[in-house]
Amino acid sequence: MNDRKCLECSEPLRGRADQKFCNDQCRSSYNNRQIIETNNVIRAINRILKKNYSILTALNPGGKATALKSELHKKGYRFDYYTYNFTTRTGRSYYFCYDHGYAEIEHDKVILVTRDLNGDLTHMKQIGEKIR
Repeated sequence: MNDRKCLECSEPLRGRADQKFCNDQCRSSYNNRQIIETNNVIRAINRILKKNYSILTALNPGGKATALKSELHKKGYRFDYYTYNFTTRTGRSYYFCYDHGYAEIEHDKVILVTRDLNGDLTHMKQIGEKIR
């Protein structure tokens, strides 16, 4: 009994035991849909990160400033989206969106900082060259 079905159109499959699609069109449609769904998630996250970045940049033009956490929230900042975090030796956690970040210093107050990522990128490039 053959109970294998095409992943795209659910037609019964005939042929190789590892076959997943009944024809090239179904294979192509299925894979294109998977890519589109993945890209939509990535696009949505990138939009949030871009907005977070622009908010931090606008509030911190000089490289170091303080702001109210509620002010960031009012502007639409999403605290659950960031590119990386960094914890100092003293235990303070900084949350970065690329090169701009913040750390809580009081209940509703945050310190805004920038970090020079050029040194980090140069270091990563050197590591990549050593691996080759």
